[in-house]
Amino acid sequence: MSNPQTSNIKKGILLVNLGSPRSTSVKDVKEYLDEFLMDERVIDTRWLFRSLLVQGIILKTRPKKSAEAYKTVWTDQGSPLIVISEQIQKKLQQVVDVPVALGMRYAQPSIEKGIQDLVDKGVNEIILFPLYPQYAMSTTETVTVKAEEVRKKKFPDVKIKYVKPFYNRDIYINVLADSIRKQLPETFDKLQFSYHGVPERHIYKTDPTKTCNLENCRTEGPHHFNEYCYLNHCYETTRLVREKLGLAEDKVIITFQSRLGKDPWVQPYTDATLESLPKQGVKDLAVVCPAFVSDCLETLEEISEEGKEIFEHAGGKSFSYIPCLNDNDEWIQVMKKLCEELY
Repeated sequence: MSNPQTSNIKKGILLVNLGSPRSTSVKDVKEYLDEFLMDERVIDTRWLFRSLLVQGIILKTRPKKSAEAYKTVWTDQGSPLIVISEQIQKKLQQVVDVPVALGMRYAQPSIEKGIQDLVDKGVNEIILFPLYPQYAMSTTETVTVKAEEVRKKKFPDVKIKYVKPFYNRDIYINVLADSIRKQLPETFDKLQFSYHGVPERHIYKTDPTKTCNLENCRTEGPHHFNEYCYLNHCYETTRLVREKLGLAEDKVIITFQSRLGKDPWVQPYTDATLESLPKQGVKDLAVVCPAFVSDCLETLEEISEEGKEIFEHAGGKSFSYIPCLNDNDEWIQVMKKLCEELY
């Protein structure tokens, strides 16, 4: 006989990605950047200083530059990140028997809209899937905090369970390694893993043990004393994929992109590395961005376009960008399994 309490539970899945401007207009890009950069888990300073920095300095010049960058990757359907996220949602919906909704941490469709879409279908228990393999306060953490704020304020009767970072899960590593293997050129000097950068202070802030330092975070193997260490997660993802691909350690490079401001960010930096590699004899380079599951401005423009230009201008011969998992069928199956673990 079924438990009446469990029989009244209707589950649903909410996928959450970063977000994107509504268009490539400077106005829309400025609105998006304002919400994004004013997040205290992105620029983690006091509100007054953050406001002066973002609204008084950054938003005076950056929106125009960012709008031009977005124009180089924008599709007929809109933002690549939104379009691909919608494709992922549709494919996941085809293989699960619960409703699947989509939300963005910034801009539209919002997390609130995603929850509302599920509630309108009778859902009262949500499996929320932050689409970030590694944990960081500016990705996974801000999504879960925002979702809890929305839930408490608008949907107090809804329960939310969260898919944990999956940076070291075999099912994910296998699919990522296979995707890279299929797209690697026959010959290459190095395979560069370019992760999204974070300020060094974020590494310390997310360490509940207060024992992290930037060197022990890079050590191989799981970082048992701090499960929230983004830096260690990146190194662990790289190690596991490298081993699956059967590559020697010296065949792989780890770097970090997209830094903002003058404070120290985790190193080595992607752009500086791309510029220096040809001088070290690296002429044929392949690059993958495993901090992202869907291609976006940071992969398509910053790496595939700008990164390629930096490398070739410095003397590089061949630059191969390896796309994200996007709506890869095997990746969709991984998502299904990660969600089902919380059913």
